[in-house]
Amino acid sequence: MQRERLNLVVVGHVDHGKSTVIGRLLADTGSLPEGRLEQVKATCARNAKPFEYAFLLDALANEQSQGITIDTARCFFKSKTRDYIIIDAPGHIEFLKNMVTGAARAEAALLVIDAKEGVRENSRRHGYMLSMLGIRQVVVCVNKMDLVAYAESAYEAISAEYAAFLARIGVRPAAFIPISAINGENLIEPAASLGWYRGPALLDLIDGFANEKASDEKSFRFPVQDVYKFTEYGDDRRVVAGRVESGSIGVGEEVVFLPSNKRARIRSIEEFSHEPRTSVSAGLSTAFTVEPEVYVRPGEVMVRAGDPPPMVGTTFRANLFWMGRQPMVRGRKYKLKIATAEVPVWLRAVRSALDASELQAVEAKGQIDLYDVADCVLETFKPVAGDRIGDVAATGRFVIVDGFEIAGGGILIEQASEERSLVREHIRVRERGWERTPITAGIRSARYQQRSTFVVVAGEADVDARPLARRLEERLLERGRFVYYLGLSNALLGVQADVGEDRSEFIRRLGEVAHLFTDAGTILIATVPDADDDELSILRELNRPNDMLVVSLGEGQLDGSPVDLRLAEGIEPESGAREIESLLMRNNVFVEYAI
Repeated sequence: MQRERLNLVVVGHVDHGKSTVIGRLLADTGSLPEGRLEQVKATCARNAKPFEYAFLLDALANEQSQGITIDTARCFFKSKTRDYIIIDAPGHIEFLKNMVTGAARAEAALLVIDAKEGVRENSRRHGYMLSMLGIRQVVVCVNKMDLVAYAESAYEAISAEYAAFLARIGVRPAAFIPISAINGENLIEPAASLGWYRGPALLDLIDGFANEKASDEKSFRFPVQDVYKFTEYGDDRRVVAGRVESGSIGVGEEVVFLPSNKRARIRSIEEFSHEPRTSVSAGLSTAFTVEPEVYVRPGEVMVRAGDPPPMVGTTFRANLFWMGRQPMVRGRKYKLKIATAEVPVWLRAVRSALDASELQAVEAKGQIDLYDVADCVLETFKPVAGDRIGDVAATGRFVIVDGFEIAGGGILIEQASEERSLVREHIRVRERGWERTPITAGIRSARYQQRSTFVVVAGEADVDARPLARRLEERLLERGRFVYYLGLSNALLGVQADVGEDRSEFIRRLGEVAHLFTDAGTILIATVPDADDDELSILRELNRPNDMLVVSLGEGQLDGSPVDLRLAEGIEPESGAREIESLLMRNNVFVEYAI
């Protein structure tokens, strides 16, 4: 039989004994590889260094030399009832962001407090972070009871203080327990030295945690990690790969991809070197083929049709814990990572903020400072799909990246109003400050005998639309039209030179350049490889009040955005250019053909 697994994170202030708790659990449950304990003891003896159970976990040389856990270590231990993936998260204040990364997939937590040092600032911050990540199954371990002579009064004082703190942030721990990890007391069996404690040992409390991911009753969530096409052997199917985060699904069931809202049916479940499956459930990394073969991108979430859907939009209310060196401010672009999606995000509003250690609240704060917990509103560049943390944790947690560093972590609370989005607000400010001359759009149209229009030729990433766009420019110029083809390479070498791989900024700048060209009365032609419906919607917004026409080269890519002309992928440039020219005539772009 396949044993149940549970992800367990261990947190606490630096030197409060997290790694020792884990090392002792590994040793005392017989979960270590054969000879590992003796090997570490021998290494310590050769270096004239006292043996510590934490050394079983701290594998990195710089961690052992500094005596602190820097990265998030993962290991396994087992009880009689199930297996555990246990995560030792950093306790030092400088490595809180690593702790968020480690705890992101945890279903339960042990929070360790030193009985002699008592509750520290990081003890409170870690409590907040567990709350922010939606981890409700928590056991608080009052460790190092041997340093306070196993005094019940010391244990009771810490328990009362920390329980009061957790109650204020809405966390109700499963239990408090006194332990001495270094001596192995009250971890596996009750300890005689703690005879006044009448509760179960730590391992029994851990076994009492509910395994949330084992439940297949939740709504099906499958964040798309990648889409593969294996064309070498004539297999042109799209294989959608990822990990089932919740629920279950079977062959033949109808699914919806969000946020694109494309619908399909499961045709097959694919796994490398494995017999074909007819169904899959939470926790399994797998892949699907669907029919029809809809065009989807990594970052979308596949859900079962009929299940309660996740929230889909660009504006969300969230609880955010900030760990960036610089405060999070309005107007600056960050990156939001939720499940497999990565999108630009901006801070739109701070409803309230408080210091995680002092619980001093500040209403309507203008920014989120280091170690603040904020109730805020975030706005993304494009729609994303995510769940309320109480519905599906894996698609309700997110991190914020500033530059190349994780600067914040949090949970989604609800969808917020999308009035006055950043794009629309930008356009409103731009138009208000735009310097106009007496030369109106009508005067330019009469002068050039055409109505300015932005022609976007969109196709899948491997479809080369450039020959068609260039031929269209030549045909229109031969007919005396005021036209310009903005080649992708020209854009990247010019106004887009500093963009790099930031596609959102590429789209934004392309929209602004298109607005300049069309405001001057030009017919502008541009190719946008791998464009999706949301990107075209943004380009349309940025180009207003001028017109935009979309030509789709190939099948199945654009479903939600208005497409003015669909052309076959392999069409000859001359034929395609003639059809686009006819489209321009039908849309009264050329004044002499206006009806």
